[in-house]
Amino acid sequence: MGDNKGEKNVETQTGGAPLTEGTTSRRADGQEGSAAPAKEQAAASGAKPAAAAEKAGDVGQKDGGKHPSTMTMRIVSGAIYAIGTVACLFLGTWPTAILIAVMAFLCCSEFLKMSRRSGRMPNDVIALAFAVIFPFAPLSNISDSEFFVIFALLVVCALWYVSTPRANMGDVALTVFGPIYTSLAFSSIVIIRDAFPGWRGALLTFAVMGSIWLSDSCAYFVGSKFGKHKLAPRISPNKSVEGFWGGMVGSVAVWVVVFALGIYNINLPYAIVCGVLVDAAAVAGDLFESRIKRGVGVKDSGNLMPGHGGMLDRSDSLLFGGMTAFLLLRLGGIL
Repeated sequence: MGDNKGEKNVETQTGGAPLTEGTTSRRADGQEGSAAPAKEQAAASGAKPAAAAEKAGDVGQKDGGKHPSTMTMRIVSGAIYAIGTVACLFLGTWPTAILIAVMAFLCCSEFLKMSRRSGRMPNDVIALAFAVIFPFAPLSNISDSEFFVIFALLVVCALWYVSTPRANMGDVALTVFGPIYTSLAFSSIVIIRDAFPGWRGALLTFAVMGSIWLSDSCAYFVGSKFGKHKLAPRISPNKSVEGFWGGMVGSVAVWVVVFALGIYNINLPYAIVCGVLVDAAAVAGDLFESRIKRGVGVKDSGNLMPGHGGMLDRSDSLLFGGMTAFLLLRLGGIL
């Protein structure tokens, strides 16, 4: 569209007739000659040429959030997200489950929209319904209730597939995978919160989520300042090996604090192992979602959170990292 506007402006300046090559050259020479004194005057006064300023602005917008206004929006929206989440954690298990159900619903919705961009037609009603159900399953009195929900999801999808001639295997697979990826993995946060009553459960859950948040922040700032080696250039060009190690230090630091508090039955070596593996899983979750977006040709999964993108963009690390933390805490006898 920019090129067409440029052509219209040129035609207007010449009375609607196209410029010949000679006329274009003479006008360009004339403009260059008249612009030279202006550039010299601007340089003498210490002012930047407009073109250079525009280029700097473009770089700021394309550098992944380093532009001041974008960074401000990123910080504000991230702070609102974090404060709301921490508040629900300390209010109790049910507020936590409600929060996770809402977040899972939004994540699943964004995943389904991206799936449709690839030409698939998953069943939104089934997928979103089970995305809401999974976070509440751990609060039931039924042992291993998540397995019952998974089986119910498979049965409902099978019935839908049998009764819908237009549906294919890809549609069914995405309908099953969507809520498992965006909600079953998220329900690990509810399980951790429910493991200990009162503030102890809230603090441990906050530590798990905080280790992933701090890892993201450390990876971002270390990668921005020292990043030279690309971690996954074809999937996420902005991620660097240096940022990865910086994020791991942040994650391990939080888990060392968990050990130092002496509230939970965890020793220092195991705390360090948890920090390393949770961070590695969180990075894997981030890259997985980046691969999905690249596969369907979108930059963000949505625009719900300014500076971050969609809810799935903000939660991708937490899905894999939270489930890994739950498994490690269960295997280590902490839960």
